[in-house]
Amino acid sequence: MQVARSIDRRTVLKSAAGLAADALASPLIPRGAFAESTSPSPDLRAAIIQASSSVANVETSAGKIRGYIRNDIYTFKGVPYGASTAGSARFLAPSKPVPWTGVRTTMHYGPVAPQPKRENWNRDEMAFLLDWDDGYAGEDCLVLNIWTQSLSDSRKRPVMVWLHGGASTFGSGHQLKCYDGENLCRRGDAVVITLNHRLGIFGYLDLSRLGDDAFADSVNVGMLDIVQALQWVRENIANFGGDPGNVTIFGESSGGYEVSILMNMPRAQGLFHRAIVQSGSSLKLNTKDQAAQRTDRVLKGLGLNRSNFSKIQTLPVEQIIEVATKVGGALGARFWVDGQLIPTDPFDPSALKMSAQVPMLIGTVLNEASPIGDPGLEAEFADVEKHATATFGGKAPAIIETARRLHPKASPIEISTLIDLSVAGSLLYNAIKQAQLKSALGGAPAYMYLFAWQTPVLDGRLLALHQSEIPFVFDNTDGCASMTGGGPEPRALAAKVCDAWINFARHGNPSHPGLPDWPAFTKDNGATMVFDSACRLQSYPDRELHDLIVSVIRERTHS
Repeated sequence: MQVARSIDRRTVLKSAAGLAADALASPLIPRGAFAESTSPSPDLRAAIIQASSSVANVETSAGKIRGYIRNDIYTFKGVPYGASTAGSARFLAPSKPVPWTGVRTTMHYGPVAPQPKRENWNRDEMAFLLDWDDGYAGEDCLVLNIWTQSLSDSRKRPVMVWLHGGASTFGSGHQLKCYDGENLCRRGDAVVITLNHRLGIFGYLDLSRLGDDAFADSVNVGMLDIVQALQWVRENIANFGGDPGNVTIFGESSGGYEVSILMNMPRAQGLFHRAIVQSGSSLKLNTKDQAAQRTDRVLKGLGLNRSNFSKIQTLPVEQIIEVATKVGGALGARFWVDGQLIPTDPFDPSALKMSAQVPMLIGTVLNEASPIGDPGLEAEFADVEKHATATFGGKAPAIIETARRLHPKASPIEISTLIDLSVAGSLLYNAIKQAQLKSALGGAPAYMYLFAWQTPVLDGRLLALHQSEIPFVFDNTDGCASMTGGGPEPRALAAKVCDAWINFARHGNPSHPGLPDWPAFTKDNGATMVFDSACRLQSYPDRELHDLIVSVIRERTHS
């Protein structure tokens, strides 16, 4: 029996338009050194895309799938790694995909996890910059996407599994064009994977204390989805030319949080061998008591109680999202320490020995708090001083003076992003602390980076904003020109960044000839690779400013 996704004429026309746009957006790249020729005819071999029943066929543990070849890269999209999470499976731990017969086509991205409606499409500059692909939502969302150079040679390629950002509430493995794995796969001869998993209230609602053992894992099923995906990788990736013994997990923002948490999840141990945290170092999570309080508010908003709470599995998705957003905010459902799945905080007060032998690459961007679409925000230093005084109190003058002395050419808005305690301060503090704790274990090394390249797009006022390093990591700076401007300068930096990520995935060390010498990070040396037009190694960039900000964080923590 042939398994195929149903399509109508309108879908075909839209898909054709999308393919044309995609081909125009991505320049042709010469055939890869390790490309496999399996085309049925010379004419088809010369094509940008080969979509044929005779190519890109792979056996998986659940059945056969067929993808396609684009620019000599085997591409598979929407591959199930778990069963549907709808109905009676909602809020339960993931299960393996239901096996199928025949060949399942995997040529288009699958459903994204149910999530609140994005409210930023009306912010024109932000929508231009990020150019989201929100996809279509559905509870059959446990799917992943794969890019590889070969299916049948003897190479054991490093496997790179990407975890997307979005505050654990929004997004997908394809929401941004920079997540496309084709160029990273080609440049590094690596198998690249992106994936979808449950988010928000559907991934992090604690029903375990309500008397039904079936919901024992409900508090962190979003994380269990990722573990399930990594188990699928271990079982299947050799058929895609990948090495199940060399898997790197890497993620940005909440994806970086997830990487940090996986380092401390017993069920994830042995499923990955390297870890990269991008602007998402997680030290401390929410408590189970906080999870219980949120659950009470959600159930009350839905008109449910202890005796009938299981009806939540039959309610409309939209109703659950609306109530969860109303009672806890769109970003209210986050990761919880439950004592079992996540036994303790990942890196507070110390790094755990559980993952001591897993090398880590950890970093942030220079202007994490850079605003998008607000050209007049913090336009004068007087505004910065007013904001800083409200945040830092009596330490505000010293913090502003230090920031301006270290960055004498910085604009008011740039100074504002450097001293923003809620975003820049906490992300930088957590990254440095995580690297220090990891280094102190004496096991596998930690490496530290700072992405400081500031985009020229929108008059340069976006600076080196949160997530701006991602197009460089995936070698997609031209395809994401609305973020980078495109052209030779970002392309040259992408080569250095991408090669560092590839070398780390392959060897556990990001050093390569295109960069200055990059030693492992220690508390004493503070070795940090600064990625900019001219890359350089520094010891604790902006340490004086960082220490002042940390003093405020500590005062607040102990107050």
